[in-house]
Amino acid sequence: MKSLKLSLFAAAGAFMLTVAAQAQSVAKPTIKTGTSVAAAASTEEKNTQPSKISWKEDSYNFGDIEKGKPVSHEFTFKNTTDQTILITNVKASCGCTATNYTKTPIKPGETGNVTATYNAHSVGSFNKTVTVTTSDSDVKKVLIIKGKVLTPENEEAPATGTKS
Repeated sequence: MKSLKLSLFAAAGAFMLTVAAQAQSVAKPTIKTGTSVAAAASTEEKNTQPSKISWKEDSYNFGDIEKGKPVSHEFTFKNTTDQTILITNVKASCGCTATNYTKTPIKPGETGNVTATYNAHSVGSFNKTVTVTTSDSDVKKVLIIKGKVLTPENEEAPATGTKS
């Protein structure tokens, strides 16, 4: 009997937690008193606007590169907004690409950079991305590096698999 009471108590508690969680997810956002609907819409619109910083380029082709020798390219941009911005996140698409970037605030009219370094360990073509997030927009900028890693001359080509 005691275990039945405990089971019922646990089930009731779980039910109440489920109901509370659903009520929170259904709750609609409210606008503070004195805040206009236009101001709220303006804030939401700002966050979905593309970044207004001006990139010199957003793609770079290394061409043919040698296996085992990392290559780097510096992407530069100019802050063409009317506010100081900051790079808040830079993420490479894989572990074979390292990044470095301007970590200090960039004032209007100043330039910043993001450097992508590709570690050329595997032979063949590559196409990698670096995703940049800045404080002026929630929209991310995607930079692309590509090229082809060649087999070094001192390394033998794979055998064709024919038997004598």
